Amino acid sequence: MVGKNIKKAREEKGLTQDALAERLSVTRQAVSNWENEKTQPDIDTLHQIAGILEVDIERLIYGKERKWTVEKHVHVEKSVDAGAAVGAALAVVLSYTKWKSIGWAILHGLLNWVYVIYYIIKYGWS
Repeated sequence: MVGKNIKKAREEKGLTQDALAERLSVTRQAVSNWENEKTQPDIDTLHQIAGILEVDIERLIYGKERKWTVEKHVHVEKSVDAGAAVGAALAVVLSYTKWKSIGWAILHGLLNWVYVIYYIIKYGWS
């Protein structure tokens, strides 16, 4: 599958096997063997191929860019937004119910936000 993806991307770029081989400092036979699935390039060569053909390495491996990684990241970000708000509200309500003190409720709400800030610093927010 990788070989067929390399061939497709190479042809889209308008390169011959010879031209790709020359830019990679390998033989044309090496490129032919990859494209015919007889052998596969190592990971460093695959990165070089992706750079020369101006495609994502995921496209060479999977045949297309894997969009689920972006969607999953957006889903996690929205979960953090909702989780932080619900967590803070829950901490305040439970603290007030347990100790009947608004001071404890505020303290626990603030502690929840400290955790959220720690999480953002450690894992990023992008």
